[in-house]
Amino acid sequence: MFRLLTAGESHGQSLVGIIEGFPSNVPIDIEAVNKDLKRRQGGYGRGGRMQIEKDKIEILSGVRGSKTLGSPISFLIKNKDYENWQPYMNPVKVEEGKEVIQPRPGHADLTGALKYNFHDIRNVLERSSARETATRVAVGSLASQLMKIFGIEVFSHVIAIGGASLNKPVEDTEIIRKAENSEVRCVDSTTEKNMIEEIKRAKEEGDSLGGIFEIHITGVPRGLGSYVQWDHKLDGKLSYGLMGIQAIKGVEIGYGFENAINLGSKVHDEIFYSEEKGYYRNTNYAGGIEGGMSNGETIVIRCAMKPIPTLYKPLRTVDIETKEAVLATVERSDACAVPAASVVGEMVAITVIAQEFLKKFGSDSLEEIMKRWKDYL
Repeated sequence: MFRLLTAGESHGQSLVGIIEGFPSNVPIDIEAVNKDLKRRQGGYGRGGRMQIEKDKIEILSGVRGSKTLGSPISFLIKNKDYENWQPYMNPVKVEEGKEVIQPRPGHADLTGALKYNFHDIRNVLERSSARETATRVAVGSLASQLMKIFGIEVFSHVIAIGGASLNKPVEDTEIIRKAENSEVRCVDSTTEKNMIEEIKRAKEEGDSLGGIFEIHITGVPRGLGSYVQWDHKLDGKLSYGLMGIQAIKGVEIGYGFENAINLGSKVHDEIFYSEEKGYYRNTNYAGGIEGGMSNGETIVIRCAMKPIPTLYKPLRTVDIETKEAVLATVERSDACAVPAASVVGEMVAITVIAQEFLKKFGSDSLEEIMKRWKDYL
């Protein structure tokens, strides 16, 4: 079974990832992983931390001669900012002076401190930080390289930031590829300008912005996931993974919410057949998933990201020591991280697809998987 663990704190020495169940003999391009890590660090509205960190993966085990071994893959991503934080983040002894006692509304701060009985909220914010997503991007990049061998690819673009949004759906993946050339990962130049203006205004006011991004996964064969148990459903697993990304508060498969207010005759994708195509649909309102299984169409997912809770014009809160009314702690942060979150969403989604793909076609060696996949098709 393909599973992963991540570890590390935002200002600790390194982020760490371990992947178990990745098949053997898969060619690995390290620079492609580093490219995806760089994509995660981009986007208009990012803060000063991105000027410090230049994320690169360092593989420690499970790969030899640029091919996977089938044994656990372990890797780390070093935090360059650790040298500035070493006195306060050292695993053995820390200096006083960086304690946090004013929790931020909307963050894990207060509940995490109460749950784990901490008197310094830094113990919470360091791990709950979205810095952890660098590890999941690295894992997703490896999964993406595996899936591309079988013709499965993932794309994303931003469809809304604040009050600026695209006014019509985008289905052509060649158009979605253009998001890579946009500061906010938007495929429409006019909407891109409006999004940047929204971010500028929020930043000037010491505020933050959220938004919506969309993920498209092409080439997924029919039958990933299952209807036989609720926890085997592919849409459930995708939603679970994507909701696990920091600040994501909503996940929609296909035209989920729009379908809910329309007639059934308007939202179900009619089925056709031809000798050339086999079974096919002319619409994709279901977003490529029916009955908890991939149906062969492009999988389409939208994720809603709330505004980042660290504000340079902080909200009211309570000091956890004195219980007095104060303003929340201000940590270095972004005004908007929706473009970066769309890259993280890509990588999380393709990781889930890879997990289900390997569950169906085996996970020992690339050659074994290829044979089973061809036989199934």
